[in-house]
Amino acid sequence: MNYLKVGLFIFILGIMSACNKKQIANIDEAALIHKNLGVLTKVIIYDGFTPPVAARIYGYTSLATYETIRFKDPKYLSITSQLKKFGNSAQPSKNKRYDFTLAATKAYFTVAKKLIFSIDTIKKYEYEVYAQYKDNLDRDVYERSINFGEQVAAYIIKRSKQDNYLSTRAAPKFLGSMDPGQWHPSPPDYMDGVEVYWDKLVTFSIDSSAQFPPPVPPPYSKSDKSLYIKQIKEVYQINKHLTPGQKEIAKFWDDNPFVIAHSGHMTYAQKKITPGGHWMGITTIACKQTNADAVKTAQAYAMASIAIYDAFICSWYQKYKYNYNRPVNEINWLIDSNWLPFLQTPPYPEYTAGHPTISRATSIILTHLFGDNFSYQDTSELKYIGLQRHFDSFLKASEETTISRVYGGIHYKNTVDISALQGKKIGDYIWGHIRLTR
Repeated sequence: MNYLKVGLFIFILGIMSACNKKQIANIDEAALIHKNLGVLTKVIIYDGFTPPVAARIYGYTSLATYETIRFKDPKYLSITSQLKKFGNSAQPSKNKRYDFTLAATKAYFTVAKKLIFSIDTIKKYEYEVYAQYKDNLDRDVYERSINFGEQVAAYIIKRSKQDNYLSTRAAPKFLGSMDPGQWHPSPPDYMDGVEVYWDKLVTFSIDSSAQFPPPVPPPYSKSDKSLYIKQIKEVYQINKHLTPGQKEIAKFWDDNPFVIAHSGHMTYAQKKITPGGHWMGITTIACKQTNADAVKTAQAYAMASIAIYDAFICSWYQKYKYNYNRPVNEINWLIDSNWLPFLQTPPYPEYTAGHPTISRATSIILTHLFGDNFSYQDTSELKYIGLQRHFDSFLKASEETTISRVYGGIHYKNTVDISALQGKKIGDYIWGHIRLTR
């Protein structure tokens, strides 16, 4: 009888112990990190953020994820401690159990909700994720993980409030200049200049927005023999004889969230991913193709977002430094008053070109992370414009991005080539100044 009582007691203790040590079930952690990014990208598109602002959102949220989830594997080093004005991040308590993927999700969306407009969309998704964890995780581990995610988020948010972004929100409108060769709003919608003071933002890794100065662009000239006129005629001739293949390349890399469509008296926006969103999508493809785990995935997103963010700041500094006119304005004035480029011209100066700059910078980072001859199918645009393309490397993709702006009629060949070189310098610098593992 005593043996029976002892056995029953041990059995009950076992059940109680099992109940108090729930294990996460059926949660693919890397897939969750990818899904978190996908949800945020949809919100960025819906809210209509400009490409530089979208890059800032991707940057802070991706760093929040990595700085939380890296504690799953002690070989991974802090990235933010190696960046400008972040300081040291929060640390988990020693000898305590955490679910760092749950904590990373909490950090990610806590930061995101401080940077976006459509907060309710995020909250609904969050509730579903947290409910799944709550049902499968010890209460103390769940709460400890959520609290740690909030601590990292607070650290990231503090830095975001010190990057000069808020002070640039009160900047006056910029309508350019009608002086020869100077940028002014372009057809069809003549929007004022976007993010005039973006170069004032504090960079993540590089020293400043002026660290990698490109050559001075060809000066204004009326001479047919000048580089200024030759580059204008080159864009005009290329656009008048575009092949179907060139048109597809231009459309695939358009990534312009400012496109306004007109149908009769109706005007509506065509919402698309930004250049940064496109390259974050390519990062997703690379991670999935290599079966990267959750920490490696978070690291890739963080590094890509740093390159995108810093490259935009560098490009925007040059844009408003030179205030260089767009091809459509020059062609309308000098050659053909009815001409419009294949792509709609974005509302900011021409030199340097943002997309080629951020594309080359990010391609450098991804090449270091995943290899030089990384063959992949880019489906980032499939759900938005129904196009996909194959590339044999990230560098090949960035090269196509570069020429796409000429095919689109929105940049000069000289500008895109120089912009890609600037992007390479940025990518090389970032990779050389951030140590990822012990």
